[in-house]
Amino acid sequence: MLAELTTVVLDCADPAALAAFYGEALGWEVTYSDDDTVQLGGPVGLGFQRVAGYRGPGWPDAAKHAHLDLRVDDLERAVKEFTALGAAKPDFQPGDGGWVVLADPEGHLFCLVTS
Repeated sequence: MLAELTTVVLDCADPAALAAFYGEALGWEVTYSDDDTVQLGGPVGLGFQRVAGYRGPGWPDAAKHAHLDLRVDDLERAVKEFTALGAAKPDFQPGDGGWVVLADPEGHLFCLVTS
């Protein structure tokens, strides 16, 4: 069976706010929005779905979690830009500087990597 990945959906407390963060960071536009769901259009859609009582994942954490990898041209500049948008840079940074782990405003982890 072949399938096409159309959207990655992140559970969250505030879909509109999280979509605004990623929309600004990625330059993607909202393609759908209601009170509980917002979707951004890109090469693969990125959706945000309200979940009552949502808590972001811990970091570091022995449990395995999914995360996004985002390619950037200038790692140092991108970290500054993402943190200015509301991302946080956790103290624990694996990878010996090959990438930087950040957390979005609701705690979802993502990595910035260079080309």
